[in-house]
Amino acid sequence: MKFTPLLLKSLGTILVLMIPLGCVKDRNFKAPEESCVSEWESNATYAQVKDLYVDGTLQIQDDLIIEGYVVSSDKEGNFFSSLHFQDSPENPTEGFQLEFDLRDSHLFYPVGSKIHIRLKGLYLGKQQGVYKLGGVYTSFGNLSVGRLPVSVVPQHLYRACGQEIALSPLEVHLDDLEDHMVNTLVKLNNVEIIEEELGLSYADSEEETERTLIDCNDNEIILLNSGYSDFQSSSLPSGSGTVVGVLLKDNEDFHLVIRGVNDMDLENERCAEVVDEFTSNSIFISELADPDNNAGARFVELYYSGTGVLPLKGWSLHRFTNANTETSSTIDLSGHEIAAESTLLISPNGSEFEAVYGFAPNVTVGTNSPADSNGDDNLQLVDPFGTVIDMFGVIGEDGSGTDHEFEDGRALRKPGIIEANPTYTFSEWLIYNDTGASGTTDQPQNAPTDFSPGSHP
Repeated sequence: MKFTPLLLKSLGTILVLMIPLGCVKDRNFKAPEESCVSEWESNATYAQVKDLYVDGTLQIQDDLIIEGYVVSSDKEGNFFSSLHFQDSPENPTEGFQLEFDLRDSHLFYPVGSKIHIRLKGLYLGKQQGVYKLGGVYTSFGNLSVGRLPVSVVPQHLYRACGQEIALSPLEVHLDDLEDHMVNTLVKLNNVEIIEEELGLSYADSEEETERTLIDCNDNEIILLNSGYSDFQSSSLPSGSGTVVGVLLKDNEDFHLVIRGVNDMDLENERCAEVVDEFTSNSIFISELADPDNNAGARFVELYYSGTGVLPLKGWSLHRFTNANTETSSTIDLSGHEIAAESTLLISPNGSEFEAVYGFAPNVTVGTNSPADSNGDDNLQLVDPFGTVIDMFGVIGEDGSGTDHEFEDGRALRKPGIIEANPTYTFSEWLIYNDTGASGTTDQPQNAPTDFSPGSHP
């Protein structure tokens, strides 16, 4: 079918006349009569359209048409002035977002309806990691995708004839979310509202509100709700189960937006608490380095004498600078693990460490961290439950001239030590420095020759 200017104008008139129906207070009314088009065929894929975007918002000049299936709905007020659609009613591979000024769009483009989008004249942009189509606005001289005026919506958006199609959400785990799924309908299994938010409403009044969904493996995603939605004041469900919603993204973080409370099916018992924090006295500080010839080659070595693999979620290493009694800096070791009879090397300068010792450290942190001590500080290894597991030095005592000074030298745990000690014990250590005070060895150490990172005896 060829769309003449007269026909387009007629469609626009029909749509404008229909819009006031979406503003009545009583929602128990008949939807407008179906206005649809047929014989339209897509001539472009979503990927081809996205490839048009290079490094800035642009207006599409080619007469391209894509088709899709509507997955969002503003019926309950959780979506506003946007339409989200995907390339297939099931197993979608990509989705798009269209910004427009049409209110009560669910009356014209209900969930599951097939639509055709004429792209010529629309603007294409990428904002916070999400591809968007729509009109345009200028801010500080830069073009951005904005809402398409309602008067021109009929020139670009057409609903195909036929009944709505039942959509099959893409079932996916939280740790398997990928960028190509953005703007598609997904289903998350075995999820629940995070415990700290139980009893709260879906959203604060008149404010976009973030709530948190968590699965039984402690993976999380933001549940984004509008403070103007019909269910804003309703309490969040307390059980676990499935949640269906449109997947969005804000820079690096995925968000989920539901169409209404029926997308939340959380009637099962909550997930059993996952035990993923462990303590052990088989992990301890095994070597501290402050090379006389290269401060950039400093490091802290931890050694694990136990069996299996010890996850370090919740573990931390604290530094008490000089005679301070308060923590000066901390390293959070969460996200790392240490294997049986192996070391974990922490460096304040990863590139210098690798240049000096010939391999990369396990953990790279910043300067002035616990791994960047100049030899007269005190270090403390703490487990996930706040218990001090191992200690080097004496908190409140500057190490200079004491039996825990390793300035320009090295502190090495003696062979045969296989357990941590929460109280510093000089007899467990070999201490090299530039003073030889209090029974230590006056013998400055140079890197790499005098150090043995990664090979605790």
